[in-house]
Amino acid sequence: MSDGGSLPQQAAAIPFRRIGETVQVCLIRRKDSEAWGIPKGLVDPGDRRDQTALNETWEEAGLRGRLIGDSIGTYRYEKWGMTFTVAVYLVEVLEQEDRWQEASFRERRWISFAEAVSLLSGHPVRPLLDCATHILAASPDTPLQPSSGADTSS
Repeated sequence: MSDGGSLPQQAAAIPFRRIGETVQVCLIRRKDSEAWGIPKGLVDPGDRRDQTALNETWEEAGLRGRLIGDSIGTYRYEKWGMTFTVAVYLVEVLEQEDRWQEASFRERRWISFAEAVSLLSGHPVRPLLDCATHILAASPDTPLQPSSGADTSS
């Protein structure tokens, strides 16, 4: 799905889960990298951005879930000599697999939103974490409180 612009389209997800009164976000990275990010990928012709976000969450992080609303915003970045526009969605994780398509070269980490803000301080998605926090805080069944620590399960 295109927004009418000529920039290559990508879609991404901020996967989150509720553990009691705590909300955690899942970040991913390549095992040979120090840089953390969120699942994202190209929107193939004929595909929708929201479905791409769900597909990338599964392929890159081994997580299945449901979209929470529409895109919370977009960001742009440069790669391969092109500028990409990335639509970002909140995905509530309902299922986590121990094995997934990219598990051999990716790791995932469950952390608090505050920790995610720190790890993504130089990432263009960083401002959208604030938006995600506000959206989830506005939901009466999702109070945000500090996490008790990171879960580095993969």
